[in-house]
Amino acid sequence: MIDQLIQKIEEKQNPTVMGLDPNLNFVPRHIKEEAYERYGKTLQGAAEAFYLFNTQLIDGVADLIPAVKPQVAMYEQWGAVGIDVYVRTIKYAKEKGLIVIGDIKRGDIASTAKAYSDGHIGQVAIEEKQVTVYQEDFITINPYMGFDSVEPYLEDCREYNKGLFVLVKTSNPYSGQLQDVDLVDGSKLYEKVGSLVSKWGEKFIGKYDYSSIGAVVGATYPEQGQALRKQLPHTFFLVPGYGAQGATAKDLAGCFDKEGRGAIVNSSRGIIAAYRQPKYKEQFTEKEFVQAARMAVLEMKKNLEGVRS
Repeated sequence: MIDQLIQKIEEKQNPTVMGLDPNLNFVPRHIKEEAYERYGKTLQGAAEAFYLFNTQLIDGVADLIPAVKPQVAMYEQWGAVGIDVYVRTIKYAKEKGLIVIGDIKRGDIASTAKAYSDGHIGQVAIEEKQVTVYQEDFITINPYMGFDSVEPYLEDCREYNKGLFVLVKTSNPYSGQLQDVDLVDGSKLYEKVGSLVSKWGEKFIGKYDYSSIGAVVGATYPEQGQALRKQLPHTFFLVPGYGAQGATAKDLAGCFDKEGRGAIVNSSRGIIAAYRQPKYKEQFTEKEFVQAARMAVLEMKKNLEGVRS
């Protein structure tokens, strides 16, 4: 699966993934009004607004980006109708030729991990019939319960040609409370986790010399990102923290290798809510939110080109 992602990045010459993390404050009024007219100000109405928002954004930038990353919590909070939109959004993105990274961050004991894995990247059994449910290409997981909580995902990655991004050094402000803890050998906890991720991914390395078992490495910690790139030469990075969380292209330069590969960079609010930003408000109306998103993607692509070469 990692080869397919890298090929998409090469085709688009753009290592940008659009995070589809909708909330009602981001959805333009005309879209909400259309959804409410059909379903009222209900859970179904909100969910329909999200679907309309997502699909229009995908239509507007699919030719520029290799992948999208829907964050499942933004859909789960709306109950069954929200999950339905999550599934429909994934299906729509894949129909448009995009790689889908399901940002689910699951982490639990082996039996529960198997259920998560079978649902999201494997298949579930209905008597003698096997059924695919969510259809993501990659998912994010939390490894802090150890190998038995990760193994079911590895098995499904092997059987169904899928991939993982495992939390290693995350972008949030207090990640260091646990991840930066000093170990007895003088290393940090996140470095130990990175080593485990590299080991778990040894049998999944593709033709570009990267593994389908990747790592989440936040752009908000550039020194750690640079060190992890040296430590993990075969581990592909999913890099959050660009834009709205404060990181710039310069901060994540160390996440790329000398060929400009090795990472895909997420932007959520910075793209899907670009029309609300002062610099785009002057150029685009609220109804032109897709054009604003497209401009944000092109600007991000240009910024990343400067640190990949």
